[in-house]
Amino acid sequence: MKQYGFLKILICGGLLCLGAACKKSSSNPGTGGGGSGEPVNTDTVRKRNVMVWVDCKSNVFGSYGRLNDTAKMKLMLDTMKTVGITGLVLDVKGSAGYTMFPSAYATQFTSLNGKSLQAGVDYVGFMIKESKKRGFKVYVSTVTFVEGDASVPMGKLYDDPAFRNSYESIVCDASGKRVPITSTGRNGFVNPAQPAVQERALNIVKEVVSKYDIDGILLDYCRYADIYADFSDYSKTKFIEFLKEKYTDNAAAAMSFPSDIVSSWKNSSGTILPEATGKYYKKWLLYRSTVIYDFFKRARAAVKAIKPNVDFGVYVGAWYGSYYQVGVNWASQDYDPFNDQTIRFDWAYPEYNKTGYLEQLDVLMTGNYFTQVLLSENSATANLTYHWWSIEGSLNGIKYITKNKVPLYGSIDMGNLQWSSKAEITRAIKYILNNSSGGVMLFDLIHMYTPQANYLKQTLWDAVAEGTKP
Repeated sequence: MKQYGFLKILICGGLLCLGAACKKSSSNPGTGGGGSGEPVNTDTVRKRNVMVWVDCKSNVFGSYGRLNDTAKMKLMLDTMKTVGITGLVLDVKGSAGYTMFPSAYATQFTSLNGKSLQAGVDYVGFMIKESKKRGFKVYVSTVTFVEGDASVPMGKLYDDPAFRNSYESIVCDASGKRVPITSTGRNGFVNPAQPAVQERALNIVKEVVSKYDIDGILLDYCRYADIYADFSDYSKTKFIEFLKEKYTDNAAAAMSFPSDIVSSWKNSSGTILPEATGKYYKKWLLYRSTVIYDFFKRARAAVKAIKPNVDFGVYVGAWYGSYYQVGVNWASQDYDPFNDQTIRFDWAYPEYNKTGYLEQLDVLMTGNYFTQVLLSENSATANLTYHWWSIEGSLNGIKYITKNKVPLYGSIDMGNLQWSSKAEITRAIKYILNNSSGGVMLFDLIHMYTPQANYLKQTLWDAVAEGTKP
């Protein structure tokens, strides 16, 4: 589930975000690498798709949401078409673990704060049908490993105590104590390594692919909560098995857990980070990335077994340099961060490249959520080629580590960043369309039609229309 309240988002409004946390979600990206080196691989395809993300909680049930009424839904789609939008990413399972369609595996999300879905209307089916009438491409997205919305609170973890007790992610706090993640105020992440968690996620993926006429499906939040997760007893057991099988480490069973992974923690501006690491830290990072890689293989196979022509993809933050913190390696396996002398990553370990899941994808969507467009616009980045905190620098880095193997959609955050003007939003859209092989994703629809949901306090349709012009 995407965040909208300005107090819930750490905003990166300046041109330079080297050490700050610029984020779409509650993950905490840190600094990656930087420096000029070999030329970026060039990509020549420009599909110029313009996709808009449609968050269900905000656009259907939010105070300013309009998508709980079929007449307003049609009008919204018509407006989107007139400004050059060519497709939707329709959120069909949010952070609560509820689905926006009737499901055999999850509770349907039908009402919140006095707003309800229109009686007798299948929201997902209606949006897809009407979008197709207008020639739109339609992707759906599912929040994969989050099953509780702490802001309400509501969700699978809150409704089902047995599920919560078995599968809620266990995290370390600043003192090193292992606690359930919801006790920290965070959303209810679950442990991605648990077979039952994976089966639930896969069942919902297969269900929506089978049920609806979609062009693709994107996994969102298909990751661990952050660097402090998951430190459950189950993860300890699986990690010991990993060490025995991969490294013949028969002494692993006697490890001090979790201090042999992280020996002490610190609270850095509200984020729990390792202060000192133990002997197993980098192998732990490799283990977690292996868990996520293996799930992506399963999920791709499940989608293709049902509808081979449906695109299988992912949304991730563009800050690859710190994405190891959430257990994810979205690079190509042909890119080896351990042996890369151009961009140095001190967290990488031998064979980390084998956990890269780029080759499992048909499409990659990245959140290039920065107000600095060009590297030349700041003296600190003017001589760099790769810089994870600007649009140009992050796109360069993404192409470098993915080897341009799948269509890339760069994305902008239209509402949570402090854009100086509509013209800057337009310029960012144009830059991404001219420098990405798939097109651009605009986050989120509600920011466009609701002045109260963006820092400019204006509707943004005209900015989009100017940006999508050839």
